[in-house]
Amino acid sequence: MNFLLRGGTEWYKYLSFQFLGQVDYMEKKMQYRIKTINAISPEGLELLGNEYSVDPADKNPHGIVIRSSQLDVDDFPELLAVARAGAGVNNIAVDRATEKGICVFNTPGANANAVVDLVFPMIGIWLRNIYQGISFCKSLADIPPDQVDGEVESRKAAFRGVEIAGKTLGVIGLGQIGVRLANGGINRFMKVYGFDPYPSLDNIHNLSPEVTVTRAMRDTLSQSEIVSLHLPVNEKTRGLVDADFVAKMKPGAILVNYARGPIVNEEAVLSALDSGHLSAFISDFPTPAVIAHPKTLTTPHLGASTAESEGNCSRMAVEELSNYLRYGSIVHSVNFPNIESIPESTVRTRLIVINKDVPGMIAFVTDVLGSKGVNIVSFKNESNGIVGYNIIDLESTLDKSVVAEIEANEDVIRTRQITFI
Repeated sequence: MNFLLRGGTEWYKYLSFQFLGQVDYMEKKMQYRIKTINAISPEGLELLGNEYSVDPADKNPHGIVIRSSQLDVDDFPELLAVARAGAGVNNIAVDRATEKGICVFNTPGANANAVVDLVFPMIGIWLRNIYQGISFCKSLADIPPDQVDGEVESRKAAFRGVEIAGKTLGVIGLGQIGVRLANGGINRFMKVYGFDPYPSLDNIHNLSPEVTVTRAMRDTLSQSEIVSLHLPVNEKTRGLVDADFVAKMKPGAILVNYARGPIVNEEAVLSALDSGHLSAFISDFPTPAVIAHPKTLTTPHLGASTAESEGNCSRMAVEELSNYLRYGSIVHSVNFPNIESIPESTVRTRLIVINKDVPGMIAFVTDVLGSKGVNIVSFKNESNGIVGYNIIDLESTLDKSVVAEIEANEDVIRTRQITFI
């Protein structure tokens, strides 16, 4: 894929694009302005060639690469796309972006190994009383050296734990992280149940056949001694783990949240810990109340914080953003349908039409172009039930009046022209 980013063939080296009726030409290469928000790994940004300018201070970018900061898309009038270097997009107003014809990407799976790498050790730390054991060992630094062995032998029984092997793991959410965690449980000789309300076939195909996929979430919860959450935050999952959810869990179970903090109703979980219905809560989202409870173990949002994960997320985000800006191709969008197309050598203009997903839009666009004598080389359309996305390749450039007629349709959200000279 790198040839798409670095230059490869000659036919697209001189290009321009138009959106919302505004055209920006340069003598040689179009300079796409990229704004970075948060620390973005240079491994991805280094893929961008001279046709991009990258500036964290840019106030009117065409594209944004972001991690966890809150983003208001209304602040950037020429913004075309946002790439989140991570899986969750709850820091981006996705619905508003859709209304404005701004494509929002995420990077599913890029941080999956990092999260799984941390979840299993954290479960082990709790089950084996490792945290308390380490604290005990540190306390021995103040006693005479010849007494250390005796103290260790006399008190080590207090930290005896239990093994992961043989326990029952329930995974709620079978995306790339959930699937890898479930498979990891099988590899650790656990019994594994999994549930996902909207399973992706691509992900399920990677799931070990030894994992039992249940048809109802309660069936996973009632069977599992350890329940691990791996869901995005949205209107259906916010506060999902409430008193009713916890009541369906097996008495004495451990709850693990390395997904998103707002999925969990904190009061419900703390109440279950107090009553003994839950034996522990392991979380990547510390709050004062959670930190203070003796039955919790927390980390400071470290799930995806590895050099490898940040590099993977950065590279994927940059590739997604670059391919969208230069070709209008979409992979891993959370609000637009996925669609890819490489233009033929005869193509001079690629017209992108983003519209509400209503009947008759394809006929409308083709009728307008046909009435103006515009020859269509190819027409690709995809929809996701909310947005229709059209890639229309043409042999010639387009007159502004043609684009204006398309944009005048109340169901057209946005248009772009990408011109290959």
